Amino acid sequence: MRCFHSLLVPGMFLTVSAGLWAQTPTYNLGHTATQEEIKAWDIDVDMDGKGLPPGKGTAAEGAKIFAQKCAVCHGPTAEGAIAKRLLGGKGTLNTNKPMKTIGSFWPYATTLWDFINRAMPASQPGTLSASEVYALTAFLLYRNEIIGENDVINATSLPKIQMPNRNGFLPELPQWSPGMKRRLGYYPSQ
Repeated sequence: MRCFHSLLVPGMFLTVSAGLWAQTPTYNLGHTATQEEIKAWDIDVDMDGKGLPPGKGTAAEGAKIFAQKCAVCHGPTAEGAIAKRLLGGKGTLNTNKPMKTIGSFWPYATTLWDFINRAMPASQPGTLSASEVYALTAFLLYRNEIIGENDVINATSLPKIQMPNRNGFLPELPQWSPGMKRRLGYYPSQ
């Protein structure tokens, strides 16, 4: 019995010490994010345009940026190269060879802006200014025959654009409330 007690105290000490040590690991990796760092990564854009920053662009401005920063992957006409094609595909979603492009598949123009802003150009994601992203978005929407060549795209006009496949994802379910339909994207926020 005496042997048991002599092992019990050191065993309890080791158990408590290990528990405390496990509670407060120090890996010396990184640091706690500052408010400025959090704000820099808080760049999400909702389908209704909430989160879009100031800026503007046109298809003509976007064509120049596309030629400089996008054509190497998407081809000079945006019809694909080492990256997917961005044009065409209207009417192909119900066929054996659907083409999921901006003009045939994407339900919201704001999603296009958000994707370009976060991920493009692929070699330097997140390096485009807000106005460059608006211009590229305008260029791609124009090339997909969704907007006019001289239309100015900005935080106010972009959410109003009706994409061809806006209602192509969920069937109309009349038993859902208007608020639920709005959240799911059946129609834009009032």
